[in-house]
Amino acid sequence: MSWYDELVGRVRLPEPAMVAPDRALPGRSEPLVVPETHYVNGHPIHPPFPENMRVAVVAMGCFWGAEKEFWQIEGVYSTAVGYVGGYTPNPTYEEVCSGRTGHTESVLIVFDPEVIDYAGVLRHFWENHDPTQGMRQGNDRGTQYRSAIFTLSPEQAEIAHATGRAYGERLAAAGYGQITTEIAELSDLSGFYYAEGYHQQYLAKNPGGYCPVHATGVSCPVGLGA
Repeated sequence: MSWYDELVGRVRLPEPAMVAPDRALPGRSEPLVVPETHYVNGHPIHPPFPENMRVAVVAMGCFWGAEKEFWQIEGVYSTAVGYVGGYTPNPTYEEVCSGRTGHTESVLIVFDPEVIDYAGVLRHFWENHDPTQGMRQGNDRGTQYRSAIFTLSPEQAEIAHATGRAYGERLAAAGYGQITTEIAELSDLSGFYYAEGYHQQYLAKNPGGYCPVHATGVSCPVGLGA
């Protein structure tokens, strides 16, 4: 248990709250400047992607470590980090960290469904963070660190809810609280605002960078490892 978790056990800190839409920062019309290709594998990080590929968007705390977890998975073609789920168009990192955009740090995952299906992608999502922590992951606290799945189709939404229910049962049996993960529709990738270039594949560029994974150690009963 970290010092932060010990502190929370003794002192009840106020829960970070989502900004109201009319109080969100205005943002900008132009997207941030971002590289075209993935630093690790050279594949494009912007659409259009190859026809046979599918896309998932998730949020699980600090996006540096989350992105690394996904680009290492067999069947993942490309990844990128960005901001999703709020109100401010094309926000900067500093604006997101202010808590006044409503966005959470997110990862876009482009995957080959012949190698890993959407449920398999979500298995890695559920197992590699603690989805019961509300507006934080470990020491990282704020609305930008909330757990979320942003679905791009009714089928993805169905799978997201089903895997969440199954994992929630496993977590409860292990003594964890209720899952707080937000599951929300993302109508298209125009709602995924790419983060600044230096954030893309950050831990490949900065292998000593700090971004711990807050996994619970509880397996998710979908796909391999069930």
